[in-house]
Amino acid sequence: MTRTDGYLLDNRQDEAAERFDAFAALFDPTTFRHLSALGVGPGWRCWEVGAGGTSVVSWLAKKVGPTGRVVASDIDTSRLTAAARPPVEVRLHNVGADEPPGEDFDLIHARLVLVHVADREKALLSMVAALRPGGRLLIEDADPALQPLLCPEDRGEEQQLANRLRHGFRELLARRGADLSYGRRLPRLLREAGLRGVEADACFPVTSPACAALESATVRQIRDRLVTAGLATDEDIDRHLANVASGDMDLATAPMISAWGRKA
Repeated sequence: MTRTDGYLLDNRQDEAAERFDAFAALFDPTTFRHLSALGVGPGWRCWEVGAGGTSVVSWLAKKVGPTGRVVASDIDTSRLTAAARPPVEVRLHNVGADEPPGEDFDLIHARLVLVHVADREKALLSMVAALRPGGRLLIEDADPALQPLLCPEDRGEEQQLANRLRHGFRELLARRGADLSYGRRLPRLLREAGLRGVEADACFPVTSPACAALESATVRQIRDRLVTAGLATDEDIDRHLANVASGDMDLATAPMISAWGRKA
């Protein structure tokens, strides 16, 4: 399979803000539950990898307070400027290529990031190395291959079209080097990286307004690439977007698997 360089879902596109809002609605409760259980509190030094939007960064900033530190990094920081005030430091950073933006972090978190990173192994080991002894790592990533359907109940023409376009989206991701079965491997990878007390669970939204908002924004963002690649026609996409807007379909996301552990 030919790989095309570059991230498919560019943060600078207009639809990116809609996608970040949808991700926050879908996954922030799960993320915040895990971060709270890991004990994030005043004075903690945290690194939010591939931050993208500001919801998790802002939550961490409140938890660590003025004596703490939150480094928010991404390959494109254009959506992070609103959070760039103490204790938040915004850094332009590629986790798969650059050295960590510091060391001895109490917590490092990445959500829906490593599945897209070319050198995932290097990125994960870089994060582990940047933790202090006893520091916590929380990685949350999708596993589209575990549940590949947009409409789990594939019962009619609308649902079949939706699932065909979802297959096209997955095809574009794979061509760009995304690992569509990465999430399920996280527990083993964290143990192999030397973390202790590794645990994991999964979040699988099946239907909600945020699922529909995410699908609409994503399809609009990749529309030209779906058509250029011959994976859909403009008519297909117009019809699908109208079906999504009708609110009559149950739309799911890929499961997000959360895995966490501590450095010895």
